[in-house]
Amino acid sequence: MAETLDIREVARRTGLTSRALRFYEARGLVKPLRTHSGRRVYGRGELEQVNRIVALKRAGLTLAQIASLTGDRRLDLGKLIDLQLEAVDAKRAELDEARSLLLSVKSRIDRGEPVDAATFCSLIKNEDLMMSKDQWDKVSERYLTEEQRAEFAANPPPTGFDQVEYSRKWADLGERVQEAIPLGADSPEAQMLYDAWQELLAPFKAVATPGMMAGVTNLYERMDEWKGEVSNVPFTPEAFRFIQEIGRKRS
Repeated sequence: MAETLDIREVARRTGLTSRALRFYEARGLVKPLRTHSGRRVYGRGELEQVNRIVALKRAGLTLAQIASLTGDRRLDLGKLIDLQLEAVDAKRAELDEARSLLLSVKSRIDRGEPVDAATFCSLIKNEDLMMSKDQWDKVSERYLTEEQRAEFAANPPPTGFDQVEYSRKWADLGERVQEAIPLGADSPEAQMLYDAWQELLAPFKAVATPGMMAGVTNLYERMDEWKGEVSNVPFTPEAFRFIQEIGRKRS
């Protein structure tokens, strides 16, 4: 009899959560086997399908695209491994860049040389990214359900996505929305900003499930409760409520 693993063992060995695996199952992307008692188990074929899903997600495909591509299982393992290698190489390049920066700064300090402004800016950027992720993780644990967090884990941004630039665009748009609040939700400026907001939201909507959308909406609707806990919130609670008001008037 071929070896099978139950869902908890698959989660332990792969690093995926059991909820993420059940989420893939609910979306029809993978169909685990069942024992006589109804317990989920995964054989070689099911694990190969999970590998397809993860590889294609990291390559930037949406779950709907993955479903259409993997439905007939024509994708071969070699191509999927190539996609995974590309993702690993991209991540390794980011880590190598951070390590080189830290080694360079340490070398200057060891030699008693001053650290220039540009280097300090790079250090601040790296530190801010790490601190920001930790802050957002803590807030998300309180305001997103366990199921919603599992869906986020199952739908990461595509490989090569520039989160820093994306966050910068949100911060810029947030400032413009804040300045437009006195003009009112019916003003032409407000309408243009609402369109810009939806356009900037499009990359998230492309991969987001209904649960993810509901979780993010709840998170920002309760921003007054946590806004002091995150250092880089891109817009104020007032700006978010203003955008919601414009949307209600349009509907």
